[in-house]
Amino acid sequence: MSTELNKEEEIQERAFNLRLTLQLLGYLKPHRGHVILAFGTIALAAGFGQVGPYITQVAVDDHIAVGDWAGLRWMIAAFFGSVAVQYGAQYAQTLVTGMIGQRVMYDMRRDLFAHLQKLPLRYFDRTPLGRIMTRATNDIDALNEFFSEGIVSVFMDLFTLLAIVGFMAYIDFELALICCTVVPIIAVSTFYLQGLAMRAYRELRTRLARLNAYLQENITGMEVVQLFNRQQRNLRDFDAEHLPYRHAEDREIHCFAVFFPLTELLGTVGMALVLWYGASDVIDDRIELGVLVAFLQYIRRFFRPIMDISDRYALLQSAMAASERIFEMLAVPSEPVGGPSAELRSKPRRKLPVASRGGAIEFRNVFFKYDPAAEDWILKDVSFELQAGQSMALVGATGSGKTTIVSLLCRFYDIQRGEILVDGRDVRQWHAAELRRRISIVQQEVFLFSGSVSGNIRLGDDAIDDAQVERAARYVNAAPFIERLPQDFAHAVAEGGSTLSAGQRQLLAFARALAFDPEILVLDEATSSIDTETELLIQDAIAKLMSERTSIVIAHRLSTIRNADQILVMHRGEVRERGRHEELLLQDGIYARLYRLNYGRS
Repeated sequence: MSTELNKEEEIQERAFNLRLTLQLLGYLKPHRGHVILAFGTIALAAGFGQVGPYITQVAVDDHIAVGDWAGLRWMIAAFFGSVAVQYGAQYAQTLVTGMIGQRVMYDMRRDLFAHLQKLPLRYFDRTPLGRIMTRATNDIDALNEFFSEGIVSVFMDLFTLLAIVGFMAYIDFELALICCTVVPIIAVSTFYLQGLAMRAYRELRTRLARLNAYLQENITGMEVVQLFNRQQRNLRDFDAEHLPYRHAEDREIHCFAVFFPLTELLGTVGMALVLWYGASDVIDDRIELGVLVAFLQYIRRFFRPIMDISDRYALLQSAMAASERIFEMLAVPSEPVGGPSAELRSKPRRKLPVASRGGAIEFRNVFFKYDPAAEDWILKDVSFELQAGQSMALVGATGSGKTTIVSLLCRFYDIQRGEILVDGRDVRQWHAAELRRRISIVQQEVFLFSGSVSGNIRLGDDAIDDAQVERAARYVNAAPFIERLPQDFAHAVAEGGSTLSAGQRQLLAFARALAFDPEILVLDEATSSIDTETELLIQDAIAKLMSERTSIVIAHRLSTIRNADQILVMHRGEVRERGRHEELLLQDGIYARLYRLNYGRS
């Protein structure tokens, strides 16, 4: 974990990255029509927004000074016309840029979520869930501001500034130069203070990811927190995580507290210079009064886009800090999918005759460890063969490698040495989706999604109709408790199935496995959390399933393994014994000892 944190902090210290900016702008390509429209409305709003002071100058010098009231009315009409065009263009620009931001965020969130679903389980093993959620929510929101308010608004401010400078230079070039004397001071202070603010903001992103990870972990484990009275200890740990975040936030606020008043002060100095020199020129008849009136309006507007641009620069930098993490996640290699996907077809599922089913499994001298740099192997030279339709039980102490065998069979991880064959083909030659379509797993800890009961059985597969869902539920004796629910199969299931008992969740997991009609069935300690009464309901279903499919059973209860075609006894990652129940008892080895310790009363 510390390695990941150090790597993250190194990323946060990178300077402004043009490559990242180009990657971000690449998300605008599918929306280039809206972008062009946005730039058109920006130019229109910026141009007409700065016509007012020029009209004022003309009105004062050419009409008010000479008493031309008829011409003044035309100037007033022109002024209101320019304001109407400006606000109409600004309305369109706000609407279009907001639309661009939301569409780009949809594209980016979709890309990120799609990529997350393709990542290997090894990535989720070493990455806290709270940090992943930060990437998908907070960091994406930071980029939303960049697209909807940042990059397009920067051009708005630039066009506005160019329009102001153009009008001022056209009216009086000398006064325009005087206005620009304070610009270098603003530029230096902007880059210095924004650099300090950016360092604080980068630390904010790192601290926020850690804080979210801490919150997610403790909220998920709230039952343990309350059971062991860890509330005060967790509160102290929360302060340890949150205080650095608050201090970084304080430093960022301090930078902006200095920057904006300083910019206002320099703007006031610029206005004083214009008033000083402009008033002298009016008194000496070098310029007309209308010119000074126009410049006093322009000078008030001159510093606003400069402040906005500097603020957009901070927004751009914050987008860099967020995009570094997002593109780092998108750059994580996807899970290898293996062979071609030509075997995947969108057709209704049909139950194959037993004689036509595949599902033969063979492990050949398999060596595996989760961390390639580790010295100890999790599995060492594991070999076994299971014919299609046969059943095998895996027995052994916790940590002996039983669940790892199942994970490797599904190719959640790749082995370092050896071969794993399904129907005579190496799992690395199967397309991952086609391989997993042939396998169903009923785990000890069943995960249910928020939604309906039927939705949790079919898992969104339209090829599984309501009749198949109901048949699967009846087959595993889940239908009786489902029909007692207020809306039976349409009954709403809370996240994680928290409103259902452990036994009911297990029955739904069995129904889910059956609905997908797999060739290989894996029971990963699937009955260890079920009460005796519920277990009796599914024992006959398990027996029928195992007689029709290749089955691998990991169980603590003797009743689920004693009739298996073969039993593998795992010990410290190795196959130490193999055979049927009676044969292993006669050997008086590890299995016999486990039987006497754990199954003697069964």
